[in-house]
Amino acid sequence: MDNQRCIIIGASHSAGELCISLRKEGWTGSITIVGDEDYLPYNRPPLSKTYLAGEKSIDDLLIRHEEAYVKADIEMKLGCRVEKINRELKEITLNNDEILGYDKLILTTGARPRKVDMPGTEAKNAFYLRSIYDADQIRPYIKNGSRAVIIGGGYIGLETAAMLVSTGMKVTILEREPRILNRVAAPEISQFFTRIHTEEGIELITDVEISELKGDEQISEVVCSDGRTFAADLVIIGIGVITNSELAEEAGLEINNGIVVNEFAETKDTDILAAGDCTYHFNKHYDRWLRLESIQNALEQAKVAARTICDHRQEYDQIPWFWSDQFDLKLQIAGLSGGYDNLIVRGDLSQGRKMAVFYFIGDTFLAVDAVNSPQEFMFGKKVLMQSLRLDREKLADSSIPMKEILLVD
Repeated sequence: MDNQRCIIIGASHSAGELCISLRKEGWTGSITIVGDEDYLPYNRPPLSKTYLAGEKSIDDLLIRHEEAYVKADIEMKLGCRVEKINRELKEITLNNDEILGYDKLILTTGARPRKVDMPGTEAKNAFYLRSIYDADQIRPYIKNGSRAVIIGGGYIGLETAAMLVSTGMKVTILEREPRILNRVAAPEISQFFTRIHTEEGIELITDVEISELKGDEQISEVVCSDGRTFAADLVIIGIGVITNSELAEEAGLEINNGIVVNEFAETKDTDILAAGDCTYHFNKHYDRWLRLESIQNALEQAKVAARTICDHRQEYDQIPWFWSDQFDLKLQIAGLSGGYDNLIVRGDLSQGRKMAVFYFIGDTFLAVDAVNSPQEFMFGKKVLMQSLRLDREKLADSSIPMKEILLVD
């Protein structure tokens, strides 16, 4: 193992965990991380919140500081891009024509924003938000009294809107679906966050199609297909992401909504593994294939990949969990609610800033969305991990403590 070389493509959250995990698992060969940004692996969630607001610096975002990588003898090749993977020769080619050989290759290439195809998206004041560079470009346009239009009512759009309105900007969210969070949450969650954002002064328009971003070098207004227009000094587009799986596809690996991996994070080429947002993997708890955009998935799958490479194989077996911070609200999600046919709400959707929604299919508990309700989140996560059963009548009564809601066989 001493003379073997492991290369990680993508200086992502997964990469930051993976390289250290490899050392902990006993990898004594070389480790190189190749990343197309100029930064060490960093946390992306704060980009739409504290970093964009100027409350945190780049240094605050780093997963680990440089000394940790130096101590672990990790080579960083930042600001360069991998152009090709040659599986036969076990080599990668960089955009500076440098060729690197590998024994093990790990793809932690993540995802990129889905682009809008319409006039005006190349204007100076139109942005996507995925990187430090994006946030740095947006910052000069954040001014008290200026007008921001956000296209997309998903989590990134809502988080960014919450931050911008707190600076005194006038914010409008335009969403093409009938409600915000339409693809990822129940109508009850959409109702709750619609109320909160409206109370905070955000204009929220749903069921609307954008036809043009109007202006010369800078957008002055967003034009909708029904003729409505919204004045804008800043436009941020957040309509989902696309996996960075082109390198893997060109190398002949299996692609299906991401890079297909098995329970040990291996692709069909066992010398090439993948972890994080770019992967498509099977989750036995929900008996289906998934692609997850989640810090938890990025970290845990990275650990599995490190163990696989070091021949300490351990199956990836996790209950997914996520979070979103908006205003003084912390939404915590455990499990996946897709396919639910009934739910129970603890709390009042029409007032206050605390509630939880428990999702079921029949009597089987699937997931919980908890807002400012850490006990409900932790309880729901425990129930999912241990396959426990709930007393649904007690669950609906928010005055009954969570510990009294378990059914005892």
